[in-house]
Amino acid sequence: MKENYCLQAALVCLGMLCHSQAFATERRSHLRPSFHGHHEKGKEGQVLQRSKRGWVWNQFFVIEEYTGPDPVLVGRLHSDIDSGDGNIKYILSGEGAGTIFVIDDKSGNIHATKTLDREERAQYTLMAQAVDRDTNRPLEPPSEFIVKVQDINDNPPEFLHETYHANVPERSNVGTSVIQVTASDADDPTYGNSAKLVYSILEGQPYFSVEAQTGIIRTALPNMDREAKEEYHVVIQAKDMGGHMGGLSGTTKVTITLTDVNDNPPKFPQSVYQMSVSEAAVPGEEVGRVKAKDPDIGENGLVTYNIVDGDGMELFEITTDYETQEGVVKLKKPVDFETKRAYSLKVEAANVHIDPKFISNGPFKDTVTVKIAVEDADEPPMFLAPSYIHEVQENAAAGTVVGRVHAKDPDAANSAIRYSIDRHTDLDRFFTINADDGFIKTTKPLDREETAWLNISVFAAEIHKVHQEAKVPVAIRVLDVNDNAPKFAAPYEGFICESDQTKPLSNQPIVTISADDKDDTANGPRFIFSLPPEIIHNPNFTVRDNRDNTAGVYARRGGFSRQKQDLYLLPIVISDGGIPPMSSTNTLTIKVCGCDVNGALLSCNAEAYILNAGLSTGALIAILACIVILLVIVVLFVTLRRQKKEPLIVFEEEDVRENIITYDDEGGGEEDTEAFDIATLQNPDGINGFIPRKDIKPEYQYMPRPGLRPAPNSVDVDDFINTRIQEADNDPTAPPYDSIQIYGYEGRGSVAGSLSSLESATTDSDLDYDYLQNWGPRFKKLADLYGSKDTFDDDS
Repeated sequence: MKENYCLQAALVCLGMLCHSQAFATERRSHLRPSFHGHHEKGKEGQVLQRSKRGWVWNQFFVIEEYTGPDPVLVGRLHSDIDSGDGNIKYILSGEGAGTIFVIDDKSGNIHATKTLDREERAQYTLMAQAVDRDTNRPLEPPSEFIVKVQDINDNPPEFLHETYHANVPERSNVGTSVIQVTASDADDPTYGNSAKLVYSILEGQPYFSVEAQTGIIRTALPNMDREAKEEYHVVIQAKDMGGHMGGLSGTTKVTITLTDVNDNPPKFPQSVYQMSVSEAAVPGEEVGRVKAKDPDIGENGLVTYNIVDGDGMELFEITTDYETQEGVVKLKKPVDFETKRAYSLKVEAANVHIDPKFISNGPFKDTVTVKIAVEDADEPPMFLAPSYIHEVQENAAAGTVVGRVHAKDPDAANSAIRYSIDRHTDLDRFFTINADDGFIKTTKPLDREETAWLNISVFAAEIHKVHQEAKVPVAIRVLDVNDNAPKFAAPYEGFICESDQTKPLSNQPIVTISADDKDDTANGPRFIFSLPPEIIHNPNFTVRDNRDNTAGVYARRGGFSRQKQDLYLLPIVISDGGIPPMSSTNTLTIKVCGCDVNGALLSCNAEAYILNAGLSTGALIAILACIVILLVIVVLFVTLRRQKKEPLIVFEEEDVRENIITYDDEGGGEEDTEAFDIATLQNPDGINGFIPRKDIKPEYQYMPRPGLRPAPNSVDVDDFINTRIQEADNDPTAPPYDSIQIYGYEGRGSVAGSLSSLESATTDSDLDYDYLQNWGPRFKKLADLYGSKDTFDDDS
């Protein structure tokens, strides 16, 4: 600190001395007395005249940062007309006048009262003037001058950044540019060496160097290896005064990182890898992993793996896990411990990206041997075939051998095998299997026409390890046997027009028939159609085989009449082409019908024909009128009986539709007055008058189905009753709709007596039930009970 003050004082003295000498020299050479003329000769004897100034001076200088006890003398103003008697007054104006710079108005000495900093302001412009002290009359014109602040080295160099970061590839050549650092100095670069900077490296040798004039940092050592050291810290100094002693300096830190290049090949840490895999492993299962180490990073360290040789190339594969950079060995196909117990692979690891600059460091690959041992596993039995197909003829006797399945234990123990059928695939138990040898047999005859193929599954399991089992599908084809005779393909019916005897026969067939056979095509077509031998010479019809599995039925004569015979039943024999052939006799119905002149069918009803021929229109009208009268009488009769009979269902004011009451006790009939209101069984007509039914009929109307017409009198009573029952069951409008009451208590007795039909046969009755014999088989029991009164009397 003391040395700096001494240096500043010396510089101030030196500056003042230089400025004083320069000022004196200027005054001696330029100052002239005021208001005097001067004559000079010009060219060719011309006389020139000019006015002389009273004062002239150059620039003033003052050293910055002066810290002495007294104000610094900047300079002195003096006029030629100043005689020293004090009548002249010097005035100073301009930048800093009166504050920074002051003047002695008598002597003209200018002093700096404050410490100046050139880095804040380099110069000041001032105006000086000499005036009369008493009158302030200007004695000379004002004169402008400049005071420059002279620089001293008071500012150290400063870098643009406190720290720098730079990258350079490893293995770079010596002199490779890394980064340029720049420093600045606030001192005056035009004066002296205060701002002349020189760069040097303080830390970072011998790896890096810096250019003294430019600040460019370069590599100084060849083949710097990132894998050995990745980051370097360098300190750079900038010093002014050209780097000489006494100059000021500043420093900065530079962090230099070596970037990676692919200069290292992958290497396996060991020469052999040992792995194992179970023979029960499935394809795709991982066996093991290998890893080649590459010290490079990023894409330069990417490694891919391949199997290049070995006896297990067909059974194993390797993939690359790019997250862990490992080679994953996987099972490609199943292995068998009993076949081969060990495999060897040669695995290669290679870089994905290779830098041509460092190809001489290669090869960028490495190989390793992988030995894989196969471990024994308890395997289930194995069938010799993936599936089996067997055949058996239909109708074969139970116990017929269908075929055989065979399995073995693949393990070295070669355990015995037991066979069984999966009953979920043989619900009808058509087959059985020998548990020891695998022979499949039938348990019952099979019908190809019901099922042509049967699919079952067979299990094979080790005797001592039932959980070790295998399953195989077995398809059994049922072979056809000609066991079905051909039949009509449809219910054929023929029609022939009645005609005169003289009318020629038509060459068109009455009907064309075909056949159907459930057997296979080998035992079916071709079909042969013919008449039975006993009616081969049928006088009415004949059959012509068309030899295309169809036949036509033709009439041998004309003159068919409905009055004589309206229906013909023609038996037709159909034979198939099986071995041995089978045949069946089918009956074709041929009706004789009325036709118009063009042969169009009109009517095939023989009764209608007879009525038209025997009854007139008046007779038909009379018959219809009688029927109407009878219907009216029946309606009146039913109405009268309904008024006299008690209604079956009596309703009170409460609507009891859909109210179903169930009693768990046996009940007491009419005597059971605790379970229900006995009034519901009484006749309301004699008590409260007639009360109409409250049943609500359905909104829709019942439409009788076609075909349920009233049966004529000639029809069997059994059919008549069935028709009426079916009609009533399908009629939703029939009472009692949904009004139901159930009385489950039978009671101790009834005033009505027994209603059982079992005692009816022993009671006296005037009714004759013999007509029940004609009502069909359903009424046979009643006919035996009620229609055999005489028989009982005779027996008694």
